[in-house]
Amino acid sequence: LETAGGAEAQTYAFLELRGASSAASSLHNSADLARAEVVTLVKRLAREHHSAALAQLASRISAVFRFRATGGQDPFAKVKTLISDMIVKLQAEAGSEATEKAYCDEQMAKTEEKKTELERDLEKLTSKIDQAVAASAGLKEDVKQLQGELAALMKSQAEMDKMRQDAHTAYVQAKGELEAGLGGVRRALSVLREYYSGGAAASDAGAAMIQAGGDLAEMMKQPAPPQKHEKSSGAGQSIIGILEVTESDFAKNLAAEETEEENAQSEYEQMTQENKISRTMKEQDVKYKTQEFKGLDQSISELSSDRRTTDSELSAVLEYYDKIKERCIAKPESYAERKQRRESEIAGLKDALAILEDETAGGAFTQRGKHGRRGRHFLSLEPRG
Repeated sequence: LETAGGAEAQTYAFLELRGASSAASSLHNSADLARAEVVTLVKRLAREHHSAALAQLASRISAVFRFRATGGQDPFAKVKTLISDMIVKLQAEAGSEATEKAYCDEQMAKTEEKKTELERDLEKLTSKIDQAVAASAGLKEDVKQLQGELAALMKSQAEMDKMRQDAHTAYVQAKGELEAGLGGVRRALSVLREYYSGGAAASDAGAAMIQAGGDLAEMMKQPAPPQKHEKSSGAGQSIIGILEVTESDFAKNLAAEETEEENAQSEYEQMTQENKISRTMKEQDVKYKTQEFKGLDQSISELSSDRRTTDSELSAVLEYYDKIKERCIAKPESYAERKQRRESEIAGLKDALAILEDETAGGAFTQRGKHGRRGRHFLSLEPRG
């Protein structure tokens, strides 16, 4: 009912021409003029606005004028009712379109606002997730590296423990041997010194020397004395000198072993303490970094869930946005154009209604002249400006 094609417009023009031609030959009074003018006006409106409804109204008005006039009935009342009903209908359509326009404006604005809000939220969530994923990956890499360092540290400590144990075992053995040798040498020196010093003490020393342990006798390996034995102080001093050198070497070696052991133990203890501190720090780092990336992973899971929810909501909004655009925007004629057309149609029908009212009141030409509705012939086919 809204529009018609070019062929329809040509039909309206043809009908107007026929109507004008017929009217010119059959107009006898003011009522005839009013009827012709009303029909012409409605047809013009139908043609100008390509309205099938107005074209149908024009046909019905023509039929009413033709048949009721021949039947002796007053056609003006029926025509006024038809025109009034059409005005009410057009006004209702205009009101409905205005309501629809307000609804569309509101829904478009709300939908676009919601769409923008959700897109912004989605962008923020994605940014947070990306940052959390990167931070979590970095922390996991740190933990992996720390665990590798801890493993290397523990392996190094274990190797150092074994080396220290082996070195200490060797030290204990060497110390025992050096102390035993040093003790034997010192006892031999004591015996020899007393022996070669002479007197009763020398006899006791000789007995003591003879009674000394088998190890020392074996070490000294002195031949049995001849039957006529005499002390040789020169030889004794030579043996004592050799034993004193041996004693000195044993004492130096023992002191060196003890010093080396003490230094090695001190260094071992220092390194062990440093390793303990380093291990504790690394284990704490592993603990806290693990807690941190687990917290980030939990946050990533929650943010991802929020993003899925937001994305689903945005999809629903976009789907609704497409529907509302199709309803409110994708139309061949804009609301402003429809509004202007409705107003023009209603104004034209009110003009036609006024013609009938004037004619009914008995002063059609006089009233129209006073109101200044038209300044041209009523049969003019040119559209009004």
